[in-house]
Amino acid sequence: MSSSSSLPAKPPPPPRPKTRGSYNCGRCGQPKKGHVCNLPSPAAADGGAAPPSPSPSSSGGDTRLRRALSFDEPSSPEKKPRPDHDGRTMELGGRAVPVDLVVEVLRRLGPRGVLDAAAVSRAWRDCADRVWRVAEELRLRPAAAGLLGALLPRCAALSRLVLHMESAVDATMLSCLAFSCSSLETLEITMADKAINNMTGEELSRLVSEKHSLSILKIGGCSNLGFLNLSSSSLNVLWLSDLCSLSESVISCPNMSELSLCFTQQSSECTDLVSLMDGLGRSCPNLRNLHISSIQLSNEAVSALEAANLRGLCMLSLILGSKMTDAAVASIVRSCASLELLDLSGSSISDSGVGMICKAFPHTLSRLLLALCPNITTCGIQAATAQLPLLQLMDCGMSLRSNLQNEKQGAYFGEINGRIRLCPKLPTLKKQPMRQKLIIKHDNLKKLSLWGCSAIDALYVKCPELIDLNLNTCTNLHPERLLLQCPNLKNVHAFGCQDMLIGAIKNQVLLC
Repeated sequence: MSSSSSLPAKPPPPPRPKTRGSYNCGRCGQPKKGHVCNLPSPAAADGGAAPPSPSPSSSGGDTRLRRALSFDEPSSPEKKPRPDHDGRTMELGGRAVPVDLVVEVLRRLGPRGVLDAAAVSRAWRDCADRVWRVAEELRLRPAAAGLLGALLPRCAALSRLVLHMESAVDATMLSCLAFSCSSLETLEITMADKAINNMTGEELSRLVSEKHSLSILKIGGCSNLGFLNLSSSSLNVLWLSDLCSLSESVISCPNMSELSLCFTQQSSECTDLVSLMDGLGRSCPNLRNLHISSIQLSNEAVSALEAANLRGLCMLSLILGSKMTDAAVASIVRSCASLELLDLSGSSISDSGVGMICKAFPHTLSRLLLALCPNITTCGIQAATAQLPLLQLMDCGMSLRSNLQNEKQGAYFGEINGRIRLCPKLPTLKKQPMRQKLIIKHDNLKKLSLWGCSAIDALYVKCPELIDLNLNTCTNLHPERLLLQCPNLKNVHAFGCQDMLIGAIKNQVLLC
């Protein structure tokens, strides 16, 4: 008999007291509901190897930042900080799960999912609070101001807030913004179709003055402002749309580099743009990008912009001003030294104005948008492509049109700074001569828009770098008079064109 058989048998462990099964913690015996167990696992208590608790140093010293919250965009390579690791666990389905893992899962949910998780128990609420505390970006579609009042105080690190409002913007919502998110840098508010923005000029002024870190502000539906009186040393970008009949327009932001003001096209719109333009030079001397959309734009308003002496402008967009003529172009040429983008869509400039543009900016201008300009002919367009060697985008949509009395009021698509914009047709367009021939040769042009140019019946395009060509509703363009020599052409838009023309386009693109 071996020596081991002579030793007394080890008594079996005493039986554990009967519990309620899976309703109690397997480590300490306490009820699981709302319980976070801090005891080590049985394997670790017996000397076995317990799984290492996650820590910031367990990734090999990688200290790159990780993205916090971005619910509507795909994940970005930019890294944002994760919630702090603490090694705690919580019971899920009878198993101990690291709290850090639960928080990481919650970070991938939308705001509503995180709120629902917080209502399960105290442990889940603690995990949700950790998600909100480190959130740097938040995108919401709030149906009421109560959601913002519940969320924003928890987001101490929030720097970017994007709201698509399905309810009214009122004083309650603005007070939530004012008393929360002290480090907010970007605020964007867009309105759903039936939502109303009741924000007044006084409320907007107070919001801007109280948010000392705010640098980007974009608000839609600003028809009830009444006046503008903004003063901020931190504001860098300001976009306001749907403005109407401002009695006062004062924007004192010395560090602002981009300003976009879009006014309604109602006949009652009567904002004094001359005073607005005149004050920009004194209050916003560092402007580089300026976009104004208004039917009140005129030669006098552009002349006031010349007096503002904004020599640093790189992008200038003045659209829907049918009262602007070549005199406005002369003011722009005298006041701007190195424009890279110029958009005068909807104006009444002629080929002479295009010639002034070509002589003033041959070494800088890369995007020229002259849609809805009825006084421009094929000669002006060809001159622009011949004299602007850096041109990459040219938009002449609906400038070369015929039979206007038979066409309905509609909209056109153009592009500015990588974004699609919609502008209505103006009733001031005049009839162009039929059977116009357009020849465009350019080494750097990448996008060409001739949307709605129904007066063109012959087109020759030789642009080796051209990628996008818009020929929508070029109804009089003959297939046999079309020649495309564009080896890199990828996108051709031919909605509303003849079937034979579409076939000719396909054949020529395949041959290229």
